[in-house]
Amino acid sequence: MDIDILSEDENPMLHRTDVKFEMVHDEATPSRLSVRDSLAAMLNKDADEVVIRKLDTKFGMRKTVGHAKVYDTAERARDVEQEHMLERNKIIADEGSEEAEEA
Repeated sequence: MDIDILSEDENPMLHRTDVKFEMVHDEATPSRLSVRDSLAAMLNKDADEVVIRKLDTKFGMRKTVGHAKVYDTAERARDVEQEHMLERNKIIADEGSEEAEEA
């Protein structure tokens, strides 16, 4: 799977970079998690700091266009992103520390 970055837009208010990318793959569309891991490695980021928002593959094509949000820290991603996007990207919230604070 070859990933090419099409555009990167800084968003300093939310401490993230919005990334549009294109990838060419030999088989079926890769899973969201494998794309996230490959993109994170390419950008020298931790996988928990990358949230894949959208993957769009046209029928019968071996090319996918995607949108990702790359945060400065994993904590920023958990603070800003919606729960369902965190679940889709397997970014685990720090539930243990919240329960300890409430007790």
